[in-house]
Amino acid sequence: MQWAEVEVLTTSEATEAVSAILERYGANGVMIEDSGDLTREFVDRYGEIYGLNPADYPESGVRVKAYVALEVWREEMVGQIEAEIKGLSEMELDPGAAKVTARIADEEEWADEWKKYYHPVQVTERLTIKPTWEEYETREGEIVIELDPGMAFGTGTHPTTTLCLRTLEGVIQPNDTIVDVGCGTGILSIACAKMGADSVLALDLDPVAVQVAQENIELNRVQDTVTVRANDLLKGVDETYDVVVANILAEIILLMVGDAKRVLKPDGTFITSGIIKDKADLVRAELDAHGFRVVDTIIEEDWVALVAKLA
Repeated sequence: MQWAEVEVLTTSEATEAVSAILERYGANGVMIEDSGDLTREFVDRYGEIYGLNPADYPESGVRVKAYVALEVWREEMVGQIEAEIKGLSEMELDPGAAKVTARIADEEEWADEWKKYYHPVQVTERLTIKPTWEEYETREGEIVIELDPGMAFGTGTHPTTTLCLRTLEGVIQPNDTIVDVGCGTGILSIACAKMGADSVLALDLDPVAVQVAQENIELNRVQDTVTVRANDLLKGVDETYDVVVANILAEIILLMVGDAKRVLKPDGTFITSGIIKDKADLVRAELDAHGFRVVDTIIEEDWVALVAKLA
């Protein structure tokens, strides 16, 4: 089987938005090659070893690479995708070069390309994400989440996701009820279930994400705890929860703060990530306007996660 390999040259701050655009055009996965990683000073928290090959990275900016099935790919999509990415400037996101190219790739090449980038990653002292094809010896007390990064966008290694995972580890209490808004591959929902949540509702507007999340949920054997369904943010959700978590763009978070307040229990916690530093004050102001108080702010690189409680 052949695929259209789509490459976008953009900036770090626009990466999440570019990935979302590619998803809308049928991408079932993205790879992010950030030139900044070559000069980044990594924090060695858990004995990780970093060996990066400059040949795998662009000279500057960020390269986002995605694969789209040929049945849905059209040549004119190159121009359409490029126009949408350039339009991100209207959302005050710098799209950088916004250069889009595409070529035809065989499935074997696609599969090998995924595998050379992803290996087990220890996110916290007890939480590790591993690709399904990698051998890994689980330590006592360790929580391992298995993913096939070739299936969909989101491998758990992006700073916005690791921020959420580390924050959730400190927030989740046994028997908590959780709603994960914009669940993507379902990684946060799976983590919540494995950390002792009583029930998790995973929501995403994209039906492909819903399907992939369900596959990952079953792969990790947490289908008795996690329910996944297609939904537009929190619209129509009537139940109340101990925790609402949303790892999505700041602009989308702003649209759902009121609904988050509605579905949270009185002592509930609202965790938001996917926020670039320049947008953090906007989100804080919106939280404040709806009666939340920010109790913790976690920063990694240019990304911010906010933990809020009802005042």
